[in-house]
Amino acid sequence: MTIKVKYFASLREKAQKNEEEITEVFNNAFDLYLALQEKYQFPLTVEEVKVAINGEYQNFDTALVAGDVVTFIPPVAGG
Repeated sequence: MTIKVKYFASLREKAQKNEEEITEVFNNAFDLYLALQEKYQFPLTVEEVKVAINGEYQNFDTALVAGDVVTFIPPVAGG
């Protein structure tokens, strides 16, 4: 299974990339985020991050399928 992962803001800085393709199998966005959090030492918990799958906000327990585009979105301060 290949999925594309996109990173924004602080997650992009920590991963040092905008996006990447992942070929490992993950049941859902929660499992994927936990693996990436460990790999890149993301400081944000799942509760602090939003997830979009194929351009639509989803819950972290949404199942992933081959070809999905998963975007992790951290809180962004503005003013």
